Amino acid sequence: MNKAKVYFTREISPESLQRAYEALGITLTGKIGVKVSTGEDGAKGYLKADLIGPFVKSLNGTIIECNTAYGGARNKSSDHLKVAEKHGFTSFAEVDIMDADGDKKIPVNQGKHLKFDLIGKHFDRYDSIINLAHGKGHITSGFGANLKNQSIGIASRKGKAYIHSCGKTDDPNLCWMSEYEQTDFIESMAEAATAVSDYLKEQGKQIVYITVMNALSVDCDCDSNQSDPVMADIGIIASLDPVANDQAFVDLIWASKDPGAAALKERIDSRLGREILPYAESLGLGTCKYELIDINKAS
Repeated sequence: MNKAKVYFTREISPESLQRAYEALGITLTGKIGVKVSTGEDGAKGYLKADLIGPFVKSLNGTIIECNTAYGGARNKSSDHLKVAEKHGFTSFAEVDIMDADGDKKIPVNQGKHLKFDLIGKHFDRYDSIINLAHGKGHITSGFGANLKNQSIGIASRKGKAYIHSCGKTDDPNLCWMSEYEQTDFIESMAEAATAVSDYLKEQGKQIVYITVMNALSVDCDCDSNQSDPVMADIGIIASLDPVANDQAFVDLIWASKDPGAAALKERIDSRLGREILPYAESLGLGTCKYELIDINKAS
């Protein structure tokens, strides 16, 4: 497989976010859904309105989300919308909780753990998707970027339970009691992310991948007690390949000379987080091989 192109800028601003998207050289058509985490009530690291708002508005995009499987402030659509409003997302776009009217089953064409994926029913409303991730650590998966945003993020509440239990149950009340091997969970996320990609390809729909690497905490934006950032901001990466984009995110952390990077590395490897990359590649979702293109130098 040829190397994927990953476009990179160290600058984190509304303008550089727009430039990173434009570097991809494609034009998204129709109704555009922007998959971004609205952040749990109490979290601090979610992508802020002043950073992403101008970009989303320029595309007339809709913020798309699904309810959580855990018992927080976003496991019911009405409460989730209140958090989205509190965090500023409704100030620049419509917010669509995609599983507000239930979910739909899509096939998992290959894999060892999931027989299907459950995504928010409203996902079919969108002709094009921007997977706009905030790169950070995660207490369960080690790290969260585009692959997690496409698997757990696009899964409905029941779908999240199904992924977290590695295909054992879609009941949010039971999934946390399921016993599983950590590798199985990491692989289940890759299978769900691949299912979404395959589903879009079958319909001829486009998806692009952007990760903002700021507020780099060891905890996810889904943590209401999210810890402070452990290292300096890195920048923004964009690609048409989610595996390459996540690989670049990880590689940029490992290449950092920031002493705080050690804490994020520990969080990622203690949860076997990097295992998602070669497994996703083996499923055909993308490639771990990429060319990092600095868009500031390129211009």
